[in-house]
Order: sequence, then structure tokens, then C-alpha cells
Amino acid sequence: MGRILAIDYGKKRTGLAVTDPLRIIATGLTTVETPQLFTWLKNYMTRETVDLILIGMPTNWDDTDTNATPLVRQAIARLRKEFPHIPLETADERYTSKMATQSMLDSGLKKKERRNKALVDEIAATILLQDYLRAQNG
Repeated sequence: MGRILAIDYGKKRTGLAVTDPLRIIATGLTTVETPQLFTWLKNYMTRETVDLILIGMPTNWDDTDTNATPLVRQAIARLRKEFPHIPLETADERYTSKMATQSMLDSGLKKKERRNKALVDEIAATILLQDYLRAQNG
């Protein structure tokens, strides 16, 4: 069984999280500068077996598109082109960044650490993946 790779795609940075091969635990992987994302993913895919890509789809509370939605749709098209053999699913990413910030507060991180946007993106990807796993295991 291969891993599930979660992507919290952003204009500047992209947060990544991954499951263990048994798909039990979601772990933050890293944050990549978005222009380097596809190079990073190609390298990662040569080392690890990924059976599913999960990407967060940004929407407003009323289900309308956000200003980031078109960027994510472009990324999805490129992911499907670059990795046609790996299934791709989208997941609602509403509130993941707020939840990531709250998680950082709850864990006692200092203010300086909480301002680290890369860490917020990585935690948001992890939350996205944890929610997906929870829904799958019902």
C-alpha cells in the first residue's frame, strides 16, 4: 500500500503532508516554495510510493470560489498531466489555516514560531490529510 500525499497549495508556498505506508498516521512533510513544487514532487515520487494525491480546494463559506481557486485548478491540471498514474482527489480546505494557527497556539509555540507561514502551511496540509483519513475510516 502506498502513501497519500496531501497538498495545501498556495501562490507563494505549498504545504505538504503524507501518511505512513499503512495510511494510519498523517504527518507534516515540508513546505516548498510553489515555483519549485513540481521538481520537488518528481524527486519525492522517485523515492516513495504514492497511491493518492489529495489537494485542498479553497472555497468560501457559501461554496463560491475564492481568489485562490483558479490557481488550485491550474495546479490540479498540471498534477494530472505530470502524474497521470496517480489518482487525485480534492478536499474542502476551509478553515485549515485557522485550525493550523490554533493548533500552534494550543501546543504552546512562541509568537515568533507562530508567524512562520511555512509551518502554518505544513500543519494545514496535515489537518487536511487527518480529516480525509477520519472520513475514510468513518
